[in-house]
Amino acid sequence: MAQICSQLVIALGANQPSSAGDPEVTLGKAVDALMQSQAVIRAVSPFYRTPCFPAGAGPDYVNAAVALEAPWSPAQALAELHKIENSFGRVRDQRWGQRTLDMDLIAYGDQVAPDLATYTQWRDLNPEAQSLKAPDTLILPHPRLQDRAFVLVPMADVAPDWRHPVSGLTVLQMLAALPKSLCDEVKAL
Repeated sequence: MAQICSQLVIALGANQPSSAGDPEVTLGKAVDALMQSQAVIRAVSPFYRTPCFPAGAGPDYVNAAVALEAPWSPAQALAELHKIENSFGRVRDQRWGQRTLDMDLIAYGDQVAPDLATYTQWRDLNPEAQSLKAPDTLILPHPRLQDRAFVLVPMADVAPDWRHPVSGLTVLQMLAALPKSLCDEVKAL
């Protein structure tokens, strides 16, 4: 059996209805699906309404975060998240497009994957290239989590003391470093 990682953090988001219902219902059902797939949920954030990213690309999102433990390797975790996304009608036809459900593996303990050089390359990718290119391998931790209030605000509810294995900053420190205007856009439902 694979090692259980106590610091798996998943970000969830949706801005389109799924077969389960509106985005809020979909996120709730996605958490239920995680519980049915060998995951032990340790914490679920409140749901937040956030502006669509990138701006103007569609309706606002509903976002949340989940801290969990599961007997999965990082690759198995990603496969499980994709399976759940697909069950809610997720289609991957446009980078940063509208979604019935998006589940991102934000952190797997203190792992940096596949290696520090690849992580750094994706973290430092300029914004224009980010919108056009997607990695063909899992990058951990998520290379842009420190830039996104819609990830950090919910993550602060479930893993406030998680420390970024590259920057050394906690979630609360990364959140405090963001412009207040970005944080103010993330509204609890």
